Amino acid sequence: MKIKRALISVSDKNNLDFFVKELENLGVEIISTGGTKKYIESLGIKNIDISDFTGFPEILEGRVKTLHPRVHGAILSKRNSPLHIEENKKHNIPYIDMVVVNFYPFDKLLKNNFYSEKEASLEEMIENIDIGGPSMLRSSAKNYKDVLAICDPADYSFIIDELKSKGDISEEKRLFLAYKVFSKTSNYDNLISLYLENKISKERNSLSNSINLNLEKKLPLRYGENPHQMAGFYINTLEENLPWVQHGGKELSYNNLLDIEASYNLVNGIPSSAVCIIKHNNPCGVGVDENLALAYKKALLTDKESAFGGIVGVNKIVEKPLAEEIIKIFTECIVAPGYTDEAINILKTKKNLRIIEIKPINKKNFFNDDLEYKKIFNGFLVQEKDKIFSKKRECKTVEKPNSSQIKDLELGWIICKAVKSNAIVLVKDGILLGVGAGQMSRVDSVNIAIKKAIKSGFNLEGATLASDAFFPFKDSIELLNQYKISAIIQPGGSIRDEEVIDACNAFNISMIFTGERHFRH
Repeated sequence: MKIKRALISVSDKNNLDFFVKELENLGVEIISTGGTKKYIESLGIKNIDISDFTGFPEILEGRVKTLHPRVHGAILSKRNSPLHIEENKKHNIPYIDMVVVNFYPFDKLLKNNFYSEKEASLEEMIENIDIGGPSMLRSSAKNYKDVLAICDPADYSFIIDELKSKGDISEEKRLFLAYKVFSKTSNYDNLISLYLENKISKERNSLSNSINLNLEKKLPLRYGENPHQMAGFYINTLEENLPWVQHGGKELSYNNLLDIEASYNLVNGIPSSAVCIIKHNNPCGVGVDENLALAYKKALLTDKESAFGGIVGVNKIVEKPLAEEIIKIFTECIVAPGYTDEAINILKTKKNLRIIEIKPINKKNFFNDDLEYKKIFNGFLVQEKDKIFSKKRECKTVEKPNSSQIKDLELGWIICKAVKSNAIVLVKDGILLGVGAGQMSRVDSVNIAIKKAIKSGFNLEGATLASDAFFPFKDSIELLNQYKISAIIQPGGSIRDEEVIDACNAFNISMIFTGERHFRH
């Protein structure tokens, strides 16, 4: 079907000069509005004002100009319908074969609000909600077989090429353009909804009745957890950049990204200078020391075997001494808030090592980043992130932990939060000794943590233990006593708490209750 008439009304005029010149060369009549009309005229190209087409002036400061039956009749009429043909003739409505529209920049203003201290007013935001543009695009996309719906300036070139070479656009490509339109209008409306939700209430005391996820693929991934699974990394459409910069190494994988986030969250939860090593989303090493190279060496002591091929997380700037230590064994990724140039050059000697710099963005929480989502069945589980980490501590035993033990208990409690449940963590002198993760029985996790620590050559006498949830029985306490572990931190809350406390008192083990649980499934 030959394109004879196009309606163009765009806020983003990128590449429009090329497009309208080519349309003129193809003999296409152009109808336009307001600023678009002035721009096209400045190029020396004739075009018809929308008011001349409708026979009705723009009103209400331009709020109403394309919302007219002559416009939508011209777009929505089916070319093969005798009834539509007859009605168009009766009302003298010519066909519009192409609609080229992009919207008032509500999304750009919202993005500015997102990152800037100075926000656009509610009135300005409201005036930048486009009504006519989405309406015309939706009409043309609905009638895609007869009308070409164009919402993306990036498509101008291929459309002109098709029109020049074939005289028309295939139905398959028309359908693709229609899909882009409805994706665009859906995202646009979701952003408006999101903005207004934030205006209604700054405080979220409950989860919303509906949640819109405005996501676009930012990074294609080779595959998912396994090679037969497709995968990609998506971010919210208002986000400007990836949350990291990669300074070297192979492309990131799905599993890398899971471990990168786990290492970032763990090491940045530790208040002092620290290094962690993550393997399969669980910590297999943590060391605390102002000397980061020494902290890394401490982290390696936990489980050097598992550290091979792991993800190293650092909560301070990486300098030469630490970089020189890291390259001594095979490491998949290193994650840090920054690197010296010297450190990057050293790390790059391992050509496959992914060097990741996480750059926290100073932005406003429009999307409620405090929520996390998990896909199950045909829906999602949604919850607040486990951010609560109070300092409420209550010693329940006769024996009290000394200052050194308290430091280790606190470190163990932070690490424990990052371990898959059931989670048990052993710490001594600022070093992670052993981890029991993901077991069905808590006493099994205790056993595994002890065995891992012994295998690594640690002396457990005087060590501390952290548990992500309560001990349901005293059997774990009896096991800990065999290895002379001296102090425990756990949430409490079991119906057998008194039995567990009595066991600790019998063995002169100190025990602190936190009153908060940290399951991680």
